[in-house]
Amino acid sequence: MMRTPTPSALTRRPWAPALALALCAWAGQAAAVDANSLRTRALAATCAQCHGTDGKAVEGEAMVRLAGLPEDYILSQLMAFRNGQRQATIMHQITKGYSQEQLETLAKYFGSKK
Repeated sequence: MMRTPTPSALTRRPWAPALALALCAWAGQAAAVDANSLRTRALAATCAQCHGTDGKAVEGEAMVRLAGLPEDYILSQLMAFRNGQRQATIMHQITKGYSQEQLETLAKYFGSKK
């Protein structure tokens, strides 16, 4: 059975409250980073059916490999699909379902892949 420390035990370790606070802050930041990373990967997974996992399309297939393309190029193409400047069979409709922030996130994600 675990014992709750007495106040005197805490006063003998004046650094304990600061350590506890630092650990809580670190855990909160880690959880936020993990949540953001998971959100980004889930968003990118919606592209996997056509463009492959992590944007790594199969060599020799008709779909464009997104992984490693420059972020600004990816975003400009997504925006061109969205506003009708670039013709497509389905991408013009797909891009309209995403917010500007989501398209920027996708461009950054695929641009960072190799």
